[in-house]
Amino acid sequence: MPVEYWLIFILIVMIIASIAALEMEDILSSIIAIGVVGLGVSLSFLFLQAPDLAIVQFLFEIFALIILVRAFLGKDYHKEEPSRINKILVGVTVITLAAIFIFSVSVFELLPAFGEPLMTTSQYYLDNGAQDTGAANLVSSIILDYRAYDTLGEITVLFTAILGAFTILRIKTKSKKDKTEFSHAAK
Repeated sequence: MPVEYWLIFILIVMIIASIAALEMEDILSSIIAIGVVGLGVSLSFLFLQAPDLAIVQFLFEIFALIILVRAFLGKDYHKEEPSRINKILVGVTVITLAAIFIFSVSVFELLPAFGEPLMTTSQYYLDNGAQDTGAANLVSSIILDYRAYDTLGEITVLFTAILGAFTILRIKTKSKKDKTEFSHAAK
């Protein structure tokens, strides 16, 4: 089965999960639906042969789900009834998105066929990568020389996500520890 069919299937699942996340009344179910969308993006990167992006997206989604679920479990949420203005706003948004999609169909026809890139910079990297950089490994030369800023950005995103998760978990643990010490001191 060609890659395009898998990507279309993943895209359909992501669209359904996005709509489900918006329409579900239970916030925890919405969080899980958002996670399905993010994991769909990660799978898409894998099918498009971009494992570095897939790993970053996958790790980010896992951390985001952990943080969102942990934040949700500690809160008491109340459901609000949708107002008339919200219903009108949803209708206008749906009509606008449908119009954008209809107008963008003509743009899709101008794109090159899947697998036939418009720009061929990757061929230059393959032909001259080892020679230009002096690296023995072609993949390392591309990642660390030609795409160094991209790699630095990915590492920064990963580090920030990990640091944020640890900070949130540390604050939660510290506040529980303070409450325990306070209750022991009160006795």
